[in-house]
Amino acid sequence: MKRIAIATLGCKVNQFESAAFASEFERHGCVLVPFRADADVYVINSCAVTAKAGQQSRQLIRQVLHAHPQARIIVTGCYAQMDPGTVLDLAEQPMTIVGNGNKHRLVAAALEEQPPDLVLLMGKIREKKEICPLPVNRFPDRTRAYLRIQDGCNNFCSYCIVPYTRGPSRSLDVAGVLDQAAVFTGQGYREIVITGINVGKYGLDLDGGETLYSLLDRLCRGFPDCRFRLSSIESTEVNDALLDLLARHANLMPHLHIPMQSGDDAVLVRMNRRYGRAEFAAVIRRIREALPTVTIGCDVLGGFPGETEAEAANTYSLLAELPVDYLHVFPYSRRPGTLADSFGGQVPGPVKERRVRRLRALDAAKRQALYRANIGRVLQVLVERRQAKGGMLQGFSENYLPVLFVGSLHLIRRVVPVRLVAVEDGQPVGVLVEDLLEESRQTK
Repeated sequence: MKRIAIATLGCKVNQFESAAFASEFERHGCVLVPFRADADVYVINSCAVTAKAGQQSRQLIRQVLHAHPQARIIVTGCYAQMDPGTVLDLAEQPMTIVGNGNKHRLVAAALEEQPPDLVLLMGKIREKKEICPLPVNRFPDRTRAYLRIQDGCNNFCSYCIVPYTRGPSRSLDVAGVLDQAAVFTGQGYREIVITGINVGKYGLDLDGGETLYSLLDRLCRGFPDCRFRLSSIESTEVNDALLDLLARHANLMPHLHIPMQSGDDAVLVRMNRRYGRAEFAAVIRRIREALPTVTIGCDVLGGFPGETEAEAANTYSLLAELPVDYLHVFPYSRRPGTLADSFGGQVPGPVKERRVRRLRALDAAKRQALYRANIGRVLQVLVERRQAKGGMLQGFSENYLPVLFVGSLHLIRRVVPVRLVAVEDGQPVGVLVEDLLEESRQTK
């Protein structure tokens, strides 16, 4: 009975794939243990989306190699795909490196009785035509499940390493998606996050004309007691079909995360983003007009190569005036192998940090405005955990507010109605509707 430890860095797709590894290890009779415990096999599912993520991946690999020299080490994920040579240079002991296109072979390689000193399961990721089959039984320690419906990206934004590490866009067939959703709902998950590298391209490589929009309709109708949430979607893929689905299906959560990256036309061209400032703004306003209570979030990069003060100001002013509710702000990170890595005009670190701080201050102000705007509303909160400090329950509402309220532990993993009553120390605070009804009865 082998002990298996898995560490996951990076995106929701990586987290889904690590859950698939865990499921398969358990099917083989293995026991999952925390990553810092003693184990026979350590799996590191790495990330390379930023320089910091790559550094964290290398650091974790070094730590495991040093602390557990007798263990079997498996390294996979985007950092392993991008730079297997550096991973090999870190090791002075047997190791297995698994490319993103061969993750379905990882568990079998890890459990070989007498593995050779080195196993390389890489392959040419750009030639992959099908998504890796990676079924998941459950997500350990999570109240919501991630369902990967698509992998890979064809966009080749100039700053992004992902098309090189994930390969071309590939979709999970409809039967596979529905089967996985049935497993998750059977396990008692009340919310499923639909994820992928570029989910809006779902179905383009499949026969039968299936799209993301027809798939979401199938899921919402087929599993009416489960909430579905889109992880993110490009502005060019927001259309009447999606807005109609959000209006029609109560179990499709009113929350859209839409990468913007820059609000300046010249920067967007250098980024190869395929839309302009005006087009992006029109999409956001169209969403807000059709769905006034939907929560809208955006990704934005600060300090892209060649970004002038005027271009940075254009990004800030557009986000300040648009009805978006929160921002994920990232400093531009050079990635070897991408087009932007060769661009001149790399923005100095202090300048980049100042622009990022300003955008993050805007994010904080927008979040507080969102929380205040929801005071008085009854929100449907999926309860996730009890806070270590203060002991209040915390969960996310349908429109993705992190709500705190007093309640008992048996509510965890349930969806409960909570009236938002205040914003305290920057956090939305509510009262369980059942408690409000009881208080009203006692008053009478």
